[in-house]
Amino acid sequence: MTTLNTNQKEFAKALYNADLTGNPLVEADWKGVVEDDETAYAVQDEVMKLKGVPVGGYKVSLTSRQTQDMFAADSPLYGQQVNRKFLPAPSTVKLGNLMDPLVEVELAFRATADLTSEDSLEDLLRKTTVAGALEVPDSRFKEWFPSLGKYNVMADCAVGGLVVYGNEVPSTNVFSAVTDVATVNAELFFNDVKLDEGNSKEVLGNPLKSLQWLVGKLEEQGKQFKQGQLVSSGTFVLPPHLKKGHWQVKFDHHLGNVDLTVN
Repeated sequence: MTTLNTNQKEFAKALYNADLTGNPLVEADWKGVVEDDETAYAVQDEVMKLKGVPVGGYKVSLTSRQTQDMFAADSPLYGQQVNRKFLPAPSTVKLGNLMDPLVEVELAFRATADLTSEDSLEDLLRKTTVAGALEVPDSRFKEWFPSLGKYNVMADCAVGGLVVYGNEVPSTNVFSAVTDVATVNAELFFNDVKLDEGNSKEVLGNPLKSLQWLVGKLEEQGKQFKQGQLVSSGTFVLPPHLKKGHWQVKFDHHLGNVDLTVN
């Protein structure tokens, strides 16, 4: 278990305070405080401890080669999220309550039983529900995208903001086989104008592989993906900035639409 030094504990406290106040941090002020994965996750754990509520779920980031290259990474990373960050669609939020948000198109999985690293992709398909999702990444750092350092992304709960999720159904009701999970198409609209479209294969080749990676990573750290927890598994598209208006993602595979209004 990684023990944080005084500066690293102060960093965790600063991240927590930025989340409370909406006053962003400047990355240069924290240069060199965290310089490895283990410490970054330990800072994230300290931030969650300061929040004082259970982990409601997770988000997985850097699930494509393009996004990994942007942050000089060679693997995904995860962020812990509290329950209030997960919103059923349709939802309405105020832009002023966020800091520097983006928009991502994802699949969200909820565990119907505790998950373990022994679970195959087929097991994960049987032990989850699935929903289309519109994720709103947000950071406690000013002007963070796409230049924020990887360790600061990790410490900042993988720049977790909000996850707006659609209708949840058993994954096996949507997909007859693991390979089908890599064939979901989605279109992103803003004020009824199509901005982008993407396919779930962008997420490590199959979003279930993202979930499997997360479950294994958590176990390495003495944690577990528990029954009832939700994960936003990785984006299909490069994220635009969130702005006021109506956002919608249209999914195929009968996953329906996910709507978010931003005032």
